[in-house]
Amino acid sequence: MAKPSLFRIWIAAARLRTLPLSMAGIVTGNALAISHTDFSWALFAGTLLTAVTFQILSNFANDYGDGVKGTDNDNRVGPKRVLQQKLLSKKTLFNAIVLMGIAGLIVAMGTIALAFGLEEIQRSLVFLGLTIASIFAAYKYTAGKGAYGYYALGDLFVFVFFGGLAVMGSYYLQTQSLHPSVWWMALTIGCLSVGVLNLNNIRDMENDTAMGKKTIASLLGGNSAKTYHALLLLTSSVCLWIGLKPFADSFWHYFPVVMVIPLLFQLYKTLKTRSPIDFDVLLKPLALTTFILSLLVLVTQLLVQ
Repeated sequence: MAKPSLFRIWIAAARLRTLPLSMAGIVTGNALAISHTDFSWALFAGTLLTAVTFQILSNFANDYGDGVKGTDNDNRVGPKRVLQQKLLSKKTLFNAIVLMGIAGLIVAMGTIALAFGLEEIQRSLVFLGLTIASIFAAYKYTAGKGAYGYYALGDLFVFVFFGGLAVMGSYYLQTQSLHPSVWWMALTIGCLSVGVLNLNNIRDMENDTAMGKKTIASLLGGNSAKTYHALLLLTSSVCLWIGLKPFADSFWHYFPVVMVIPLLFQLYKTLKTRSPIDFDVLLKPLALTTFILSLLVLVTQLLVQ
């Protein structure tokens, strides 16, 4: 088989199918702030670009970390990774991680400056600290010594960064305040994002266990990991309803709740699935459902005012 072009190799390393999920929390947080008098579309774009950059950084680091540790091997059920196939060298991939980290820092600093200007130094420094923490978390998921993804902490970090920081952080950048109900929407996106990771970890459970990689799924075992998945999706559905209520001025503002229907259908399929390889096809629908949910929140908040 002919070696793919360099462009296709980098596209594979970037894992484009993960990008919609990384944007869901940002879209949701901005959507909830859309009625704010000082809402900025430029700030919206800046937070989106920051999230995408960090996600690609995380994907490069995940490819690098699992590749160097040997976790990505022939026994792995999921898609073959770039370093695993020796399509890129370790040095090249590591350099790409560094470049994406620098790019993400520059974009984030520009977004922070746009939000606070030169006057709000204290709040700018807080968000700069969160930016550095995000870069560190993106790298340390599977890369380097003490990678937290190998100690069953991936779910916690995904919840915090994809849910809490993405939703509440983007809302705060727009409004410079925090509505208590934004937390419920952060819970919604956070639980769904962890659900995607959990499906990934159930799929790779056998190989992860053999390689000494601890995940919540591998610690729980197959049946309990499915129960955990059900809890995540059902919790997100309840939080969605509660979170929308303070921002709903009409019936149409509750329209995003219709996404509970595909979530329940996907949950049914997950509970019925037995073979590890079959969990892979469940990842994309859940990620896209989460992203579509965020778009519906945006559209309804934008059009129904």
